[in-house]
Amino acid sequence: MGPKIRGMSSQLRSRLWLAASVIGIASGGLYHLAGANGSAHVAWAITTWIGLLALAWGTMKGLLRREAGVDLIALMAAAGCLALGQYLAGAVIALMLSSGEALETYADGVAHRELSALLARAPRTVTRYEGGKLHTGPIEDVQVGDRLFVKTGEVVPVDGLTESDIVLDEAALTGESRPVERATGDVVRSGAVNAGPAFDLRAIATAEASTYAGIVRLVKEAGQEKAPFVRLADRYAAIFIPVTLVMAGAAWAISGEPIRALSVLVVATPCPLLLAVPIAVVGGISRAAKRGIIVKGGGALETLARGTVLLFDKTGTLTAGVPQVADVQGFGDIGGDELLRLAASLDQVSPHVLATALVGEAHARKLTLEFPGEVHEQHGAGIEGVVDGRKVRLGKSAYVTQGGPLPGAARDVRRRTSMDGSSAVFVAVDGQVAGAVVIDDPIRPDSPRVIRSLRRSGISRVVMVTGDHPDVAESVGAALGVDRILSERDPAEKVDAVKAERAEGVTIMVGDGLNDAPALAAADVGVAMGARGATASSEAADVVLVVDRLDRLVEAIAIAKRSRSVALQSVIMGMGLAFGFMFFGAFGLLSPVAGAVVQEFIDVAAILNALRAVTGPERRGRRGPATDVGERFRAEHREFMPELQRLRQTADRLESLDPEDLGRELEAARSFIVDRLPKHEEDEEATVYPVVAKLMGGDDPMSSMARAHIEIDHLARVFRSLMEDLPPGGPGPEDLMDLRRVLYGLHAVLRLHFAQEEEAYAWLASESATTT
Repeated sequence: MGPKIRGMSSQLRSRLWLAASVIGIASGGLYHLAGANGSAHVAWAITTWIGLLALAWGTMKGLLRREAGVDLIALMAAAGCLALGQYLAGAVIALMLSSGEALETYADGVAHRELSALLARAPRTVTRYEGGKLHTGPIEDVQVGDRLFVKTGEVVPVDGLTESDIVLDEAALTGESRPVERATGDVVRSGAVNAGPAFDLRAIATAEASTYAGIVRLVKEAGQEKAPFVRLADRYAAIFIPVTLVMAGAAWAISGEPIRALSVLVVATPCPLLLAVPIAVVGGISRAAKRGIIVKGGGALETLARGTVLLFDKTGTLTAGVPQVADVQGFGDIGGDELLRLAASLDQVSPHVLATALVGEAHARKLTLEFPGEVHEQHGAGIEGVVDGRKVRLGKSAYVTQGGPLPGAARDVRRRTSMDGSSAVFVAVDGQVAGAVVIDDPIRPDSPRVIRSLRRSGISRVVMVTGDHPDVAESVGAALGVDRILSERDPAEKVDAVKAERAEGVTIMVGDGLNDAPALAAADVGVAMGARGATASSEAADVVLVVDRLDRLVEAIAIAKRSRSVALQSVIMGMGLAFGFMFFGAFGLLSPVAGAVVQEFIDVAAILNALRAVTGPERRGRRGPATDVGERFRAEHREFMPELQRLRQTADRLESLDPEDLGRELEAARSFIVDRLPKHEEDEEATVYPVVAKLMGGDDPMSSMARAHIEIDHLARVFRSLMEDLPPGGPGPEDLMDLRRVLYGLHAVLRLHFAQEEEAYAWLASESATTT
């Protein structure tokens, strides 16, 4: 199809060539109709010469770059037309090649459209407070701690902490059109658009270290690396030249008619290999970018399509994106709120997923946070720094104690969290272990469904590899049904796990933290959950999920498989047609003019087919009432989780509480169990269950969850009866035993039931987005 167009000068040359070809053929046609055949031949010959010169220039540049000179075939065809007096055929070849270049330029632009849009919107200037006044300067000048001003409609320039409640549009990053609200003190990632009033932002990273800069670097890499399939296509195209010359020479030698050799040269086209394959690959990358999935290159896209072994990190990947603080316990003179304030102040600058929970809880308690200094983070272990002149260290127990003994109270917390499947962040202040923050990091509602979808898409083995305690890892892994659970793995051991799994097939590693970066780099394909701005993991990964949704991994694999399939279809169809018509030309069944038209038809068909990789079943749809109702009840579940945790804690401490505290805790439990919970369950069964049942189909698909409601109602009645029967002097040993049994039962049933409903609501949102 001719040399590829790159740059404005090449595009201008292509347009001039196309215009000259159209004018030349049209004027020659007019001369022919007027009976001036000599003038017609001159017009067509000039058109052919223009095409010949353009081809010669492109071929020479390709040979200087040591690329396969497949344009040599077209060059020989044009020269043959001039030599044999086939001026109309030569002019048609020129027209086909020039129009083909225009089509290629258009197709390449379509394939790169989303990637180019991401690059074009990168902020270059920033408005910053200097001496109490606003000044505009280059974004490169921003330092950590600077106070910035983000106007309405502007792109957030760097990662920072918002100093007011704001509304952001993250559609360009995540593919989600719905505005996102952020509260005062929340971490805001660069690249989002301010969809509300102007606000102040405290920078927590430089422009180079911010989320959007990392995405821009990834996008620049996307498409630069050739996929193995593309490199293979290049080699096949190089072989195509001698095969074509041999066929043309044989046709001439056997028939004695040079016109047959010319017909073979005219119809021969390697463009289904040279153009259709890279367009399909880049189209897939661009389509993925539209859905908030950044794929670094064609090699990553193709390998993702072949993946069979999937390794997951746990925290922030399989578990919820927003873990919740369940309890704050002080071991000494520092109270719970002050302990949380110190820990959250330090964690403001940490990219770890659990840091969000501490900061969020501190804001919920309206604690005033200070900006930390002298911060040092040991990824996978903890973070230390200075807050209000005090040395604060938080993280795992071994990191906080620096190898020393753990206080008895801290050991009790560690033992309880291991049994519950939650996590404990220990806090040391001025060298002494001062307390612990208990964090509940529940499984993402969509994780079970995503793993089932991944198995259906061709994943044969799922491994969970985590640095967490074995008890915590086992509870999560068993709930998700993974094939293997690897716990207490440090970053180096995660790399060893990835290498070991390579024996089972092509590996895909999914993680979100900085400690996952080595494992992501070691896998055949590393996938980073990059919504929280873990820059190192995003840089090490081959694929970055910009939106914090695990189901985008299913989409990424589906897009990769479709792109590979479309590329293969284009090659088989295009090259099959090319060789078929080359035989027609060799046997004298196709004239050079007809061959030129056929050659263009093959090229256009292959390229248009390759462009199907840019499109596909669109999953995003309108938000309907079903989605809103599901999200309403999910929000209620989030409100209930602290109450659920409190039930367990009350059951654990029934004997140790003094009468006044015991009465207060039992009354709080009664209010939740008897007053609030039944209303929630009734509304759910009346509002959500019918919608889910209609979408799922079948005979009473919600029966198991409705049966859980019956069991919850039964336990609630038993608890209410026990509370009514308590003696005036307080519960006795037998009463406490019965209360503990009912509280434990409610805690277990409600946790399981909420998890089932959360999965149903996640599925409901997915189905609503797909079908509306």
